Amino acid sequence: MSEKDTSQRSGESSPGLSDVDFLLTPPRDPSWLIVEDGFTLVREHEIESIFAVANGYIGARAAVEEGSRLSQPGVFAAGVYIDDPNSLVGPALATLPDWSRLEIIVDGQRLSLESGRVLEHRRILDLRRGILWREWRQQDLCGRITRAVLLRLVSLSDRHALLQSAAVTAENYSGQIELVADAASFDRGNKRGRLTADSEATIITVLAGKTVVAMAAGAISRPNCELPRSFRKGSSVDRPEKHWSWEARLGETVHLHRPVAIYTSREAADPGVSAQRHVAYLQEQGMTALIAAHSAAWSRRWSAADLRIVGDSKADLALRFAAYHLIAAANPADEHVSIGARGLTGRAYQGHVFWDTEIYMLPFYLLTEPTAARALLMYRYHTLGAARRKAEAYGYRGALYAWESTDTGAEATPRAALAPDGRIVPILTGAQEHHISADIAYAVWQYWRATGDDGFMIDAGGDILIETARFWASRARMEPDGRAHIRAVIGPDEYHETVDDNAYTNIMARWNLDRAADAATRLARKRPAEWRRQAARLALDDDEPMTWRRIAAALVTGFHPATGLFEQFEGYFALDDVDVVSRREGSTPLDLYLGREKTRRSKAIKQADVVAICALLWDEWPRAVHAANFAYYEPRTAHGSSLSPAIHALVAARLDDGERALKYFRQSSEIDLADNMGNAAGGVHMGALAGLWQAAVFGMAGLRIREDGIALDPHLPPGWSEICFPALWRGRTARLTLEADPARIEVEVEGVGEMTIRVIDGPSCRARAGRCYVSSRQGARWGAWREACR
Repeated sequence: MSEKDTSQRSGESSPGLSDVDFLLTPPRDPSWLIVEDGFTLVREHEIESIFAVANGYIGARAAVEEGSRLSQPGVFAAGVYIDDPNSLVGPALATLPDWSRLEIIVDGQRLSLESGRVLEHRRILDLRRGILWREWRQQDLCGRITRAVLLRLVSLSDRHALLQSAAVTAENYSGQIELVADAASFDRGNKRGRLTADSEATIITVLAGKTVVAMAAGAISRPNCELPRSFRKGSSVDRPEKHWSWEARLGETVHLHRPVAIYTSREAADPGVSAQRHVAYLQEQGMTALIAAHSAAWSRRWSAADLRIVGDSKADLALRFAAYHLIAAANPADEHVSIGARGLTGRAYQGHVFWDTEIYMLPFYLLTEPTAARALLMYRYHTLGAARRKAEAYGYRGALYAWESTDTGAEATPRAALAPDGRIVPILTGAQEHHISADIAYAVWQYWRATGDDGFMIDAGGDILIETARFWASRARMEPDGRAHIRAVIGPDEYHETVDDNAYTNIMARWNLDRAADAATRLARKRPAEWRRQAARLALDDDEPMTWRRIAAALVTGFHPATGLFEQFEGYFALDDVDVVSRREGSTPLDLYLGREKTRRSKAIKQADVVAICALLWDEWPRAVHAANFAYYEPRTAHGSSLSPAIHALVAARLDDGERALKYFRQSSEIDLADNMGNAAGGVHMGALAGLWQAAVFGMAGLRIREDGIALDPHLPPGWSEICFPALWRGRTARLTLEADPARIEVEVEGVGEMTIRVIDGPSCRARAGRCYVSSRQGARWGAWREACR
């Protein structure tokens, strides 16, 4: 992607929103733009992912409106899955009709990027306002030049509303121009849904599994052209089209605005009626009001989420790109859906939900939009029944969450996969990657810690903590050595299957058991009457919390005091050493290069495992322990997962290894923007984007969440002169500015009340809302906080 300056006008942060021409002018500020110049057919799939627009309810890939040979449009509704019992991959996120399909026909010739001459073509993702722009000048085979400026958005202020606008200009000719909207153009090879259309093609209805999805579209033109001239139904009911045409004069520009409304049977008794009424409302309100409300909603979210890097424009833009997709993926109003590994931007992993959501994504929402964090955790609460059933099926108590989850929470991990050599290989992660239950418990505790939301813990979060603790209490086994062991698991590494006492799994299980016991004690003290009802509902015995603590204390962690190292799993240190570092740049993944069996016998690691424990539980051990484990495991990690580089950037930053932290930060930032793993076509990597944000906030800025406020331990890497970001804590916003040289921290608190701001191993202060506080480094120490004037 480039950072090209592309528009006609500056000052877009406060536009005159009544000016339609201004609204249809792409923005200028390069620090808020992702730009793709030209058209490269073979890169279309990755570009469609990167430039996708979404609002947590609907997501749409950025396929060109008229399509191409390699276009792969995708429109997805959160929580709408189609299941095929005969499929190896299990339930998949439904692909809906492509509402943005729009062809331009000039005197009977269809304009195409693959025919004639492309004079100018660029796509612009406006991160500030969540709008996709496209500028296209095409010379057809007869020499006519047509200019089109197209806009596309999925509204953040009205999640059922979408908008497409087209401004078409006949630059060097007069003649007939026709626009054709093929509302049903979508993945017709997908046999998992059924599509119907009404006689006027105003409503498209799709039966996606057990969910009905309805789309209704309207149209507004300026100046008025024939609207519509004719309606053509095609050869079957699944090919409805709408046509608009006009006699274009030389240099004349005609605008067509298409508001679209989408409803599903998940929230509406009659989605078709709801969609039709809503699109009528959108037409009445007009395009200007829709864009204005959408832009205002994005402005509010950026006020709580914008992270700015001074001195490194590339990192600054990468972090905004990450925050853009994270904002676009969440819907705080729906606690029955979560965020898949690729969000609503692609089909990879069939839209399934992994541990990525709780361990990687949730911290972003926790500190920028806690209602979204709560909704994501409530999704896990609503799927608690499925987690209980999975645990029972394996002979355990409590809740074992699905490694891959969809709308029901049932295990959705594919049963097998096709290996490069053609063999069918069983997939064991669904049966053995049990750390997911502790990961979800970890997220519950972090949410409670940052928000103080006791009501959530009484109603839902406490249930998750207790049921996951019950699972670990039954999963661990006391053995003759007097220790508790967890055998036959897969840790985050995933190169090594059916291992015993994986350090990450055991340590997170221990943490889960202890925090569940802590929660029981705290809730009994703070909310005694409500706790008694909750304990009765869960049939919690009085002695269960003490049992959890005994098992936690007995669990094997793999820690070797002499070296300070955690053995990743039992027997890991006896495996073969292989040269991982030299193979990182190879085009073939390490496990394929070595082969399945040699990989299993080696110390090669797919992704952060012990290093992930360092990131999550930093305060559990001295800095020297983290340094020893990072030094040992970093050269053995192949980074075969997109989740790995950002965690290494975070830990390297905390260890004050700025060069290495920045290297891993760059690697993580390029997973989508440079497609450095070669699989961005399947959708952007939501966990990697969230990990990038964590690397900056928890690594470089060194932020830690405390029960009385926040703590900071800055380690800005080379070139970063300043990092600025807001952080929400219990209804208060701390606006933070951390400067590198001279080292200085400035905090301004907004909201009501006080919060503690501290520097790790340094001074603290009780910061009051409406005040600004500053601490400066004086030699090796941070000076006392002082109140500053603003």
